[in-house]
Amino acid sequence: MEIDDVELIAKCQAGSVEAFEKLALKYEKQVYTIAYRFMGSHEDACDLAQEALIKAYKSIERFRGEASFKTWIYHIVANVCRDELRRRKKGQLVSLDAPIFTEEGEINRQAEDWTYAPEIVYENKEKQELIQKVLNSLTPEYKEVLVMREIQGFSYEEIAETLECSLGTVKSRLNRARKAMKETLLAKREHFVEGSRLIR
Repeated sequence: MEIDDVELIAKCQAGSVEAFEKLALKYEKQVYTIAYRFMGSHEDACDLAQEALIKAYKSIERFRGEASFKTWIYHIVANVCRDELRRRKKGQLVSLDAPIFTEEGEINRQAEDWTYAPEIVYENKEKQELIQKVLNSLTPEYKEVLVMREIQGFSYEEIAETLECSLGTVKSRLNRARKAMKETLLAKREHFVEGSRLIR
């Protein structure tokens, strides 16, 4: 773990809000990127990235350094996104654009401004949009292992532990997911496959 992270985490656990703000600033773009890959929507990614950072802040006292802070917070954003996708699958989705009702009336939700987030100003936006479109076409199981392995950089063991399945299942899903994504990309835009960081 980076020395800066260790110091900031210690300060966070001692009650420093400023220290957590520095950690959040350091990792917010990566957190957003993961949320975007899971959700495929800028608005959803903004809201869920923010929710993940809030969850991380509230649970920072339980962080024990058994994994890097990056891995820990990536687990949090992945869980937030999976929970949201499960809610949607069950038909219990509340629109992120819907107002919040309070005793004083309606309050419109406001997403944080991510104008300069990596997926918005990415060097090759067209290729990224194509990759995201293909990701969205995959089954949830395939999409999940691809994001965790290729975007989050989790090991096979970490994925298996998180998804509560065997290493064999993880490897099988990942191989099938890569094959499905490669075939779809080849069918759509063959020249976009070359150099894609999701296809190795």
